[in-house]
Amino acid sequence: MTWTPPVRGPVAQQIYAAAEKDRAERPEHYRFDADAVVQRAAKRGAGVEDFADGWEDGLETFLRSAEEDAALNAVGIRMALQSATGRLSAGAHIATAFREDPDLRNTPLAPPIVILGGWRTGTTFLFRLLGRDPRLHAPLPVELVAPWMSCRDPETTSAASQLLHTLNPDMALVHPSGPDLPEECVLAMGTDLRNWGFTSMMRLPSYAGWLAGQDFAGSYARYREVLQLIGSGDQRRFVLKAPAHTAELDHLVEAFPGAVIVQIHRDIVETLTSGATLFGVYRSTYSDHVDAVDVGREQVDQSELWLRRAVEFRTSATDAPVTFVDLDYSTLVEDTASCLAKIYAAADMEPVEHPDRFVAAYHAAHPRTAHAYQRCTPEGFGLNPDELRERFSFL
Repeated sequence: MTWTPPVRGPVAQQIYAAAEKDRAERPEHYRFDADAVVQRAAKRGAGVEDFADGWEDGLETFLRSAEEDAALNAVGIRMALQSATGRLSAGAHIATAFREDPDLRNTPLAPPIVILGGWRTGTTFLFRLLGRDPRLHAPLPVELVAPWMSCRDPETTSAASQLLHTLNPDMALVHPSGPDLPEECVLAMGTDLRNWGFTSMMRLPSYAGWLAGQDFAGSYARYREVLQLIGSGDQRRFVLKAPAHTAELDHLVEAFPGAVIVQIHRDIVETLTSGATLFGVYRSTYSDHVDAVDVGREQVDQSELWLRRAVEFRTSATDAPVTFVDLDYSTLVEDTASCLAKIYAAADMEPVEHPDRFVAAYHAAHPRTAHAYQRCTPEGFGLNPDELRERFSFL
C-alpha cells in the first residue's frame, strides 16, 4: 500500500485558506528573516545576550533550509518561525533562571533511564508505561517547553495539541499527544537551534546535513539544566525518551553519567517503513507537497547515520559510565513484564508490584486499537526490503 497524504477536513481547510490569505496580505510576516525572529524572541522578556551559545549559525542554517528545502505552506511557515522564536526565547529564560538562582546548578539528578532506538520501535509505549510508576518522572510537554516556570498550566499546551489534531487528525493516530501525555526530550532541546526533532516535522536535508557535523555537547549540557529546573524539589528519577538520542550517545552519557539506556531493536524494514509513514504524516501538516519516495530516502539516510553512530559508540566506549539494556520489539509487545524486569534490575530499582496488572492498566487507559493507522508497504516509499537488509547488516 502506498502512503497518501491525509485528507483535510472542512475546518482544517478553512484554517489553511485563512493562513494563505494572511500571507498574501501580510507577506512581511512570512519571511525567513533572522533579524525579525531575534527581535520577536527578545520581546518575550529575555535578552539576546542570554541566547544559547552558537544560536547564530543554528538560526541561519535552519531558516535557510526551511525556506529553500521544505516547501512549506503558510501554516508551516508560521510553525517554523514560531519554533525558532520559541527556542531562542526558551534558552534565554533558562539562562536567566540560573543566573537569578545559582543554587539550581546543585540540584541533584539521579542517573536517568533513557529510552531510544529507531523511529516506531515502541519507544513511546515503554516511556509512557514507565512514566506511570510514581517513582519515575516522565516530563510533560509544558514542563519541557517552559521549565523555568514555577507554576505550569497544562492548558498552555492543550490548545496547541487540539489545533494540530484539527489540522491533521492522523497525527493523533501515529503519535498520540496531549497536555497529560509525557513527551520526548527534543521538545526541550534546540535552544541553540540544533535539534534533530525539526527534521521529522519538515523536509530539511541541508539542515540535517549540517546537524550531522555539529557538536551537541553544549546542547546536552543545557538539557541537563532543563531537567534540574523541572526536578527542583522533586525526588523522582527521570525517565526520558527520544529516538534522536541514538545519534548522540557520547554527549548523552557525558551529560548524564551513570544513565541506564534502553535501546529497542526492531526489524529494520518494519522500522523504516513505519518511520517513513510517521514523517509523511507530520510533514503533510506543514507542506502541501510531500513526496513519499523522498520521505523514504531521507528516513533511510538519517536512520543509517543514527544507528551507525550508536554502534560505533557502543563498540568503542566500553568503559563509559553507562548501562545498556537491549530489548527486542516483539518481546516488548508480547512479554512486556519481562522487559520491565530487565530495566528495573539495570536501574537498581525494585520492580513494580504485579507487573502484569501494571501493564494491563496502561493498555486499558491506552487501547492499542484506538490508534490504528493505515499500513504502507516499503515499496510505497520507494524502498526495497532486500537492499535495506543489506545496507543495515552492520546492526
